[in-house]
Amino acid sequence: MAKTTRFGMSIDERLLEKFDLLIADKGYMNRSEAIRDLIRNDLVNEQWKQDDSETIATVTVVYNHHTRELSDKLTDHQHDHHQSIISVLHVHLDSHHCLEVLVLKGKAKEIKKLADELIGTKGVKHGKLVMTTIGDEFE
Repeated sequence: MAKTTRFGMSIDERLLEKFDLLIADKGYMNRSEAIRDLIRNDLVNEQWKQDDSETIATVTVVYNHHTRELSDKLTDHQHDHHQSIISVLHVHLDSHHCLEVLVLKGKAKEIKKLADELIGTKGVKHGKLVMTTIGDEFE
């Protein structure tokens, strides 16, 4: 495990009060862990800006499965990119709507492109890409 370093910082009292309320609502035990998470989040975002970096993501899409040929189009996208797809969860939300969550791994540029294709498929009601990383370099 990496060596822990202590450092001090100056912050406006009102901003710190708001931060303390926020981290309490989120269940953090202390400011240090909350600040570490903020830093990690920015580092992940920076890593995703590097098109060739190895990344992990989920793509969530919600759609009406009665929309003509939509299920087939989404399945075709998945087969075309099978090398990037680790797993797919399909949930029947009601008699018309489905939710799919795809777990993806690969180069940032390729994952973003696949996510855009899935979310942009005509008939998808809502979609979201959530980007992350294994984070070995953030420990």
